[in-house]
Amino acid sequence: MDGTEGSAGQPGPAERSHRSSVSSVGARAADVLVYLADDTVVPLAVENLPSLSAHELHRAVREVLQLPDIALDVFALWLVSPLLDEPFLQFRRNVFFPKRRELQIHDEEVLRLLYEEAKGNVLAVRYPCDVEDCEALGALVCRVQLGPYQPGRLAACDLREKLDSFLPAHLCKRGQSLFAALRGRGARAGPGEQGLLNAYRQVQEVGSDGGCEAALGTHYRAYLLKCHELPFYGCAFFHGEVDKPAQGFLHRGGRKPVSVAISLEGVHVIDSREKHVLLGLRFQELSWDHTSPEEEEPILWLEFDGDSEGTPVNKLLKIYSKQAELMSSLIEYCIELSQAAEPAGPQDSATGSPSDPSSSPAPVQRPKLRRQGSVVSSRIQHLSTIDYVEDGKGIRRVKPKRTTSFFSRQLSLGQGSYTVVQPGGSLEQG
Repeated sequence: MDGTEGSAGQPGPAERSHRSSVSSVGARAADVLVYLADDTVVPLAVENLPSLSAHELHRAVREVLQLPDIALDVFALWLVSPLLDEPFLQFRRNVFFPKRRELQIHDEEVLRLLYEEAKGNVLAVRYPCDVEDCEALGALVCRVQLGPYQPGRLAACDLREKLDSFLPAHLCKRGQSLFAALRGRGARAGPGEQGLLNAYRQVQEVGSDGGCEAALGTHYRAYLLKCHELPFYGCAFFHGEVDKPAQGFLHRGGRKPVSVAISLEGVHVIDSREKHVLLGLRFQELSWDHTSPEEEEPILWLEFDGDSEGTPVNKLLKIYSKQAELMSSLIEYCIELSQAAEPAGPQDSATGSPSDPSSSPAPVQRPKLRRQGSVVSSRIQHLSTIDYVEDGKGIRRVKPKRTTSFFSRQLSLGQGSYTVVQPGGSLEQG
């Protein structure tokens, strides 16, 4: 299902392309290798592999790891193939598992597996984060790996050797210049190191039992809670390309690679090179479809409200991807699950249901990410979109005034806030 590359600290695509989840095959038995998010291998001796169901294989992994029953809902088996060669099996978070239920988990091993997966996605910049959030998350990794912060024991320069274990590579500032290399270990710390150390000092150490040192599960949970602020946490990721806006006198465009992140809440299009969000839409804000033109690459179409020079318009975004049909099906299924779920309580979806007496106390409401220039804010100006005429019979670049959506697939039952632009005059050719 997932065709993207692995997390930081894991083998790259070239190495993974030679993996196999079936290490040996005999007359009746096979050794199946299942990979965890931290690249640990779980070997399973399986009888009669061709007749084994995914549910039985999932249960076998849970038994080896000694996980509680909740793990059946939390994790899923993923077929991963970075280079579209022979796929391998990975045991990782289920994209259909709600974040509000994740906060009700108390088993430390389940929390650790979720933490390792989220950490890998942050370090690989699969989850783009602002610097402040990278430092806060990196500080929690420091606490897990190095223990509680102790004044005088650790200087910022001491973090330099393992900096890429705590921060994404683009914040590690390695190999800046010959002068930087000649400064040596006693040199002044870089901004990434100092910011990380400052955040490390601020990690809370009050345990759940009132003790002065918190258990690791507390820090795993804190890491996950921080990741819940990211709109694409827990998404399934797909490869794709979008058109670049035309530039220059010759109006040259081209394409840029993107990751399409789909979750129970919506769709995010992320620039694979610049590592920031290009477009973020909740399902209530979009209409979608996919097409497979003959002898052309399949396309996932996203339609949403926008503006052009202050005038309300409706925009079409083309995402070129061999996984377009799969993405379209996942969007449809996520919407069906969301409609079937019970309404959330007065708190947002990251809190437990107030009507459930067995749920954990609701955490303090988290502030939304509203930083100016945040990497999680949409950059629609970096996209090339299409506007079309109101009758839906043709598509051309216009400043549209129309009465109907080009697509019929959207959130139904009056739950969507996506509205078409009403005609207010003649069409203006763009």
